[in-house]
Amino acid sequence: MAKTAWINCRLFHEKLDEWLISTILVNEKGRIIDVLSENSGDLSGYTIKDARQAYVIPGLINAHAHLFASGAPSTKKYPIPLINSAYRLLNTSLGLAILRKIMKKHALIELQSGVTTIRSVGEFFYQDVRLRDRFTEEANSWPDLLTSGFFLSTTGGHGAPYLALETDSPWEGRKNVRKNVRQGVDWIKICVTGGVTDARRIGEAGALQLTEPEIAAICDEAHKNKMMVAAHVQSTEGVRIALKAGVDTIEHGAPMDDEIIALFKNNPQALRGYSALMPTFQAAAPFAMLDKETLGLNPVTIENGRLVYEGMLEGLQQAIAHHITWGVGNDASMTFVPHYDFWRELAITAAAAGLAPKEMIQRATAGNAAILGIDHEVGTIAPDKKANFILLEKNPHEDLRALTKLQAVVKEGQLVKGKPIKRFTELDQLMDQVLQRIKETAVQ
Repeated sequence: MAKTAWINCRLFHEKLDEWLISTILVNEKGRIIDVLSENSGDLSGYTIKDARQAYVIPGLINAHAHLFASGAPSTKKYPIPLINSAYRLLNTSLGLAILRKIMKKHALIELQSGVTTIRSVGEFFYQDVRLRDRFTEEANSWPDLLTSGFFLSTTGGHGAPYLALETDSPWEGRKNVRKNVRQGVDWIKICVTGGVTDARRIGEAGALQLTEPEIAAICDEAHKNKMMVAAHVQSTEGVRIALKAGVDTIEHGAPMDDEIIALFKNNPQALRGYSALMPTFQAAAPFAMLDKETLGLNPVTIENGRLVYEGMLEGLQQAIAHHITWGVGNDASMTFVPHYDFWRELAITAAAAGLAPKEMIQRATAGNAAILGIDHEVGTIAPDKKANFILLEKNPHEDLRALTKLQAVVKEGQLVKGKPIKRFTELDQLMDQVLQRIKETAVQ
């Protein structure tokens, strides 16, 4: 790869609060050498790429995703014996090969849609780790991938027994952390409470499952390995015990009280002395904004989803008011969350919480990078960082839907080759309704 000069880039300069024509210089290894004003400087020796005054922003970071499913809604119910048989088949050479192919496809869709970094927070049989290693070897063609392998849940807890290692004591928690560390994961993902997808009663989505001593043992073991812990939590008490035990990120979230607010900002048990919130509105909003007939899901799932959405929104509003660190993830692979529309998470969050597009883009780039501990590599367009950026036809600070009008995706200095993306037309129409209703509700 030759040195490249991306000229005529319309970059946003924070200090001046405006978009200015700039040049991005990229070295042979796909890292940024410098960012020049206008098209100044000696460009001899560089291959010239003309951005034609496109709006250029850092590659997006999806900080809460999965790769094992498409996100298309399904109302089918399968008997447990059939699920068990399918699970055994999945854990064969053929099954794992098929799974990797599916996950690769979804990772590429995210990349083509402008997401250059993904934190995967739960996959089957450590295939995320296998793919991460391959993606690292072919860095220009795939997104950067942070992995967590299996969840850690209680027996019968969220994701168990298929997507989770079952944990029923502090020492089992330590043992399962060690299993995941041995497999080469980047993060430890735990399920402190129940979740929407497998709840059997209303309220189970936020019901406590792991205990504080179990969480504390897991965090201590992970932190010994300089590894952070992400915690699926959907109730106030779940957030409280998770933070007291030392988790580093709260996934989804719930309403807070003064103790919780203080723990987010100053958490001596967390690896870095504070914890961050990672809401995921795209997966929950449809349950609150669409009627039961349109959703076509069972009443327990719908009601749990609605409750989680309302609690998560209140938690984010409190986080904003109290200057708690928070980021953006869309729970890709879950029902209603395909891999090609991360922009919707930004738009839904902005509409629900009354935030400007500019702030949402910052949260999905530099903000997420800092939370994930990778801001020395990605998140901004700056010297020494990876040349991960996207070119847009329209100004994303005016309308986040501009993120759907991609002219190009650049991963470590090279253009990502585009492939046709299968879109779910009916799903997209439903999600447009969801976004519109959130906007109307916010206005009221």
